[in-house]
Amino acid sequence: METVSPLSRVSSSLSIFHYVNTLPLSMRCPLAERVVNTNVLRVGASTSAPGKNYNKERNSGENLSKTSSTGAKTGRRPRVTTGGRTGRYNGASKTEKLNLEVSPHRAVSAVRLMRIQLGGAFADLLNEQGKGSGDNEMGYVERTLGFRTRDLDDRDLRLVTEIVGGTIRWRRYLDHLILSLCHDENTFRTMEPLLLQILRIGFYEIVKLEMPTYAVVDENVKLAKVALRPGAGNMVNAVLRKLVLLKETNSLPSPKVEGDDRQQARALATIHSHPVWMVRRWANYLGLEEAVKLMTWNNSDPCYSLRANTAKGCSRADLVTELEVSKVPYELSQHLDDFVRLKTGMQIVIQAGLLKKGFCSVQDESAGLVVTVVDPKPGEIIIDCCAAPGGKTLFMASCLKGQGSIYAIDVNKGRLRILKETAKLHEVNNVVTTIHADLRAFAEDNSTKADKVLLDAPCSGLGVLSKRADLRWNRTLEDMEQLTNLQDELLDSASTLVRPGGVLIYSTCSIDPKENEERIAAFLLRHPEFCIDPVDKYVPWDFVTVDGFYSSNPVKHSLDGAFAARLLRSR
Repeated sequence: METVSPLSRVSSSLSIFHYVNTLPLSMRCPLAERVVNTNVLRVGASTSAPGKNYNKERNSGENLSKTSSTGAKTGRRPRVTTGGRTGRYNGASKTEKLNLEVSPHRAVSAVRLMRIQLGGAFADLLNEQGKGSGDNEMGYVERTLGFRTRDLDDRDLRLVTEIVGGTIRWRRYLDHLILSLCHDENTFRTMEPLLLQILRIGFYEIVKLEMPTYAVVDENVKLAKVALRPGAGNMVNAVLRKLVLLKETNSLPSPKVEGDDRQQARALATIHSHPVWMVRRWANYLGLEEAVKLMTWNNSDPCYSLRANTAKGCSRADLVTELEVSKVPYELSQHLDDFVRLKTGMQIVIQAGLLKKGFCSVQDESAGLVVTVVDPKPGEIIIDCCAAPGGKTLFMASCLKGQGSIYAIDVNKGRLRILKETAKLHEVNNVVTTIHADLRAFAEDNSTKADKVLLDAPCSGLGVLSKRADLRWNRTLEDMEQLTNLQDELLDSASTLVRPGGVLIYSTCSIDPKENEERIAAFLLRHPEFCIDPVDKYVPWDFVTVDGFYSSNPVKHSLDGAFAARLLRSR
């Protein structure tokens, strides 16, 4: 058996550049797992579409925050103001102001929503103190709106997370209500981005969060007047008051689910706030009733799981003790011995430093079950083909117990660097070697063979829409075609790295058969030297499909959706 040289003949810069353009960061399995680095909990990544340049999109989304040369740290004492701005929204304002009247969480939410819609990253605010990156958010507010508010406290941070996630999740439904109350499609279509975000926030707070209506109207009117102009505030006031009246009389406009399949899908897409193509696809695959259940799950508050880092000597019992000391409610995983589930309290976990110290990491049980399908054993040589951000890599490394090797390949140098740093933090760096390479070029240039090869393939992320609310609006049918072509190419490349008698594991965080079962069927036709190795020996029977694959179903299992297949190489 040949072993892998730590930096064995990585691909050329030209091939890496080509792969970056083929595979933007967002197309990497978006949230099958998320590694928490020492500073920030990342619950999402860029939302660029396939085939686009990730860096270009990311920068365009941040242009709003770069239009001013005046930062938060100028050394000057901020000026306090309570008045409104009569001018239009201007991100280039160089006047540093502190406005104590505007609600901080609404100002931050509005700016964050604008950044996301224009291509900015969908990320959590929290770091180990629970508020450090809130300073960055306030910097964006100042450079975008021309003023600062008071600092975000823990309650503000929770509200920003709730409002941003909820407003994105319910965007289609909220826009339906706004359009209905504007009575003029042109007015809605030509509305200023900031004004639209303020209205969406107000509608979400009233309809979904059921906040006190007088406070919602007053605070959002104030934000519109200060950030835009008095006339904008008057419009927000009129529209929100109309909404309050309709809600109080139970007469909110709602489309009727009737007509042919297309018309029903369009109505359901509005009611449950999903793209029409997704509703039609799920209705076709799952049936209408199951499609509605899936959309309901996607719109629910996400749960998170923690994996105790046994490689650092932290057992699940130790982690539970820490959670109880911090008064964080939890549930023990029913499927994995090292996992616990949290519905609330993630901010407390971060503030307690459990992630920063490497005692645990954030990883969904669905991703953990993929690792059990791999079944890593001490002494084995394993290649993780699209490794970053590294949740599965680290879990596999802990299973090796210091014996064996994992070679983590990824095309994204920055995320690979984070993986390397986290491996050191988790004390598994002695078995993890990172390789910056395009998998396709690496496979062509290397005669390396491994016992097990994991391809956690770039995918649509349709199984993780509960956590990644923005993904539903950044996926198209055209994306699916490009992704499946890429998945086939990567599968072919990964297969060459498996020794005879070894195992290739293909996984996604998608629930779409086209990315899962159909990809395996097509691969087996091209590669008769591989056959299916049923996963019933590795995961509970409830996760095993009739074809012997692993599949987690969000509605059935209350986990993220995921898929994995074990393929045994005979020669």
